[in-house]
Amino acid sequence: MIFEQNKSLLPYNTFGLDVRASYFAEYTSEDALLEILDEYKRSYAHLPLLHVGRGSNLLFLKDFSGLVLHSRILGIDELESDDPSEVLLRVGAGVVWDDLVSTCISHSWYGLENLSFVPGEVGASAVQNIGAYGSEVKDFIQSVECVSLLTGEKRVFQVEECQYAYRSSIFKHELQGQFAVTHVTYRLSHRFTPNLEYEALRTTLNSHGISVDTLTAQQLRKVVIGIRQSKLPDPKVLGNAGSFFMNPIISKEQFEQIREKYPTIPSYPINDTRVKVPAGWLIEQVGWKGRSLGPAAVYDRQALVIVNLGDASGADILSLYNSIRLAVRMEFGIDLQSEVNFILK
Repeated sequence: MIFEQNKSLLPYNTFGLDVRASYFAEYTSEDALLEILDEYKRSYAHLPLLHVGRGSNLLFLKDFSGLVLHSRILGIDELESDDPSEVLLRVGAGVVWDDLVSTCISHSWYGLENLSFVPGEVGASAVQNIGAYGSEVKDFIQSVECVSLLTGEKRVFQVEECQYAYRSSIFKHELQGQFAVTHVTYRLSHRFTPNLEYEALRTTLNSHGISVDTLTAQQLRKVVIGIRQSKLPDPKVLGNAGSFFMNPIISKEQFEQIREKYPTIPSYPINDTRVKVPAGWLIEQVGWKGRSLGPAAVYDRQALVIVNLGDASGADILSLYNSIRLAVRMEFGIDLQSEVNFILK
């Protein structure tokens, strides 16, 4: 197995950072991955190993002095379902996520419409528990097929084993870096039932004169894409990783204390004791929206987004992130967390 050397990772991170990997390999099947892992163990086991998709949730802080793997396992296969109203799809980890959503709608397989235009690949969807506009992918995942990067063992995780939570899974925490996702099976519906919990969707539909009673999946997809494009920059123009910050969940007591000073603070109750508040709103209040720190900036249309103005390094972006966190902590006593994974090696 021949690995590429000194490989540019520019195509594998959406921040537009031209960092490099000492070694790089792609694979198109589980067997090919196992061959790569055998070669790695024989000759490169002393080096760190990193599996990437399109890098829409990665921030490289420097060149990666190890082996980077990327899946090109494709395929969208319909499986037999025990429920005639549902459809099961087994999808290769290397399939572009939005290509999957588009394909599903064209085949009248419904459920993923609100996740239209989310960047990345299918494998990352299961690791990150991607979400948007009131929808999370965990609600559609049935199982996740993986290969252990340590032993080469194949394992299938049922959805209840994946420990999904807000932008989180077992693959981001307890098993971080231990498995490569090869396939994900989704359980979708033959019946279109729009998820319109997110207020911006209802508002946009009304502004376009689209009735909920006649709404189609394709119309909903178009609306979702329009909202995303209005708020989020194109990574090909301004390097970014989409939403950089997770919306913090705080105690109801802390929320009430903040509301005494900021009566208009938006909130989303989680339960009787916990409240989610928008990180973008917090960042705006401390004056960082639209501001830059060197060649990195907070996007002027959406404060959740950090952008590369052209020649930022990972360290520049990290410095801005830390400055924003400090300002929010000082004003609100809230410690913002990143959706983006920092690659340090």
